Amino acid sequence: MPTLFERILARETPADFVYEDEHVFAIRDITPVAPVHILIIPKAPISGVAAVPESGDHQHLLNAARLIAEAEGLTDGYRLVINQGEAAGQTVPHLHVHLLGGRPLTWPPG
Repeated sequence: MPTLFERILARETPADFVYEDEHVFAIRDITPVAPVHILIIPKAPISGVAAVPESGDHQHLLNAARLIAEAEGLTDGYRLVINQGEAAGQTVPHLHVHLLGGRPLTWPPG
């Protein structure tokens, strides 16, 4: 059964796309926690960080994050978050990075 992100990539489920290249795509989160909240998702069906192969070409998520942050005008900074597993808040079993910005972000989050 395809994940939500696979259905979005196939254009079966609507989403607000902000970026796409041959390796990743990015959409606006439907329940944002910051003025800019974008999900950056690999096109390859990787379930999470724990399933990322030890070798290979995996810089695409970070490169896309930088390009999207620049396009969104996040010159004062931004945060990248990856949740691994349900206990950490991962709700879709497909690797994705949350790009957050547009307001001061405290640590720890609260």
